[in-house]
Amino acid sequence: RGFVYHFLSLDTGYRFKSVELSSIDTALLMAGVLFCREYYDQDLPSEKAIRKLAEQLYERVEWTWMQQPSGLISHGWRPEKGTLPHAYRGYNEAMILYLLALGSPTYPIAPTAWEASTSSYVWARFYGQAHVNFGPLFGHHYSHLWIDFRGIRDAYMKTMGIDYFENSRRATLAQRAYAIANPKGWQGYGAQIWGLTACDGPANINLPYLDRQQRFFTYTARGASALKIYDDGTLSPTAAGGSIAFTPEASIEALREMKRKYGEWIYGEYGFYDAFNPSFKFSDQALGHGRINPELGWFDTDYLGIDQGPILLAIENYRTQFVWETMKRSPYLQQGLRRAGFRDGWLSKHSPK
Repeated sequence: RGFVYHFLSLDTGYRFKSVELSSIDTALLMAGVLFCREYYDQDLPSEKAIRKLAEQLYERVEWTWMQQPSGLISHGWRPEKGTLPHAYRGYNEAMILYLLALGSPTYPIAPTAWEASTSSYVWARFYGQAHVNFGPLFGHHYSHLWIDFRGIRDAYMKTMGIDYFENSRRATLAQRAYAIANPKGWQGYGAQIWGLTACDGPANINLPYLDRQQRFFTYTARGASALKIYDDGTLSPTAAGGSIAFTPEASIEALREMKRKYGEWIYGEYGFYDAFNPSFKFSDQALGHGRINPELGWFDTDYLGIDQGPILLAIENYRTQFVWETMKRSPYLQQGLRRAGFRDGWLSKHSPK
């Protein structure tokens, strides 16, 4: 069907344990594939072969197979149970999924799928910023890494008077303001260190913290928004780093301060470790991940590609707009955006091929 599993075994390349065929992971992969199709544009046999392979991979994906009767796209499919009941609805990381499915030349979904997804948006004010809310910052990163949403708007954003880029800028500023207010009294939070998103964590355990029993977690989708606050004191560099295009000064300041303050505990051979928790100093507890510094707190020892990637791509879009400009040439992305109702801006300057 053209989809890929959420995880593959490094040793065999086959499905890892019982993970699902993942619609969103397939979409993220296809975004990279389509980037390669546009980047390798020379009239050379090797680059022609890359373009042909990219088209074959993208055209194989049967997006309609993942659709539910509502038109929404399911999270995935397992051979043991079939299509998963949950679907991507509302604002989240799946804009790229719907747009690539809409732009498909072989298995395009109907434009009503975009309408079904946006119909459950929640516009609310959170820490001074009115925007379509989604708690973990990765939901404001993944689609924006590939697509320049500045100046292009669908019907919903046209009604609200902003674009999706501005929406995610506001979401990032709201998270920073939440860290400054620090309502749960976590150590380390402030104007220079902030950022909640899906990431590793120290342990799945209840422990006393200040005047309460606090639940801590290993890997989970942490976040703060008007929808929900899911915060156990664990921060992730990718939350601030993936927002560099939205809030360059605040994001760069945050990354520099993390590295300055925590040094080798947070920054290693391949860049930032995935997460840290300055409040978790419980050295007598068994950890699910990482290590404890009795003075500085818990620090992860893993690098996660899904979190390293957004830092790199966001930095390059901030510096040169390289990924954005390359993806603008994709006729499939252009088609997907138009079928979702996007107009104006750079999209009006690119004619369909």
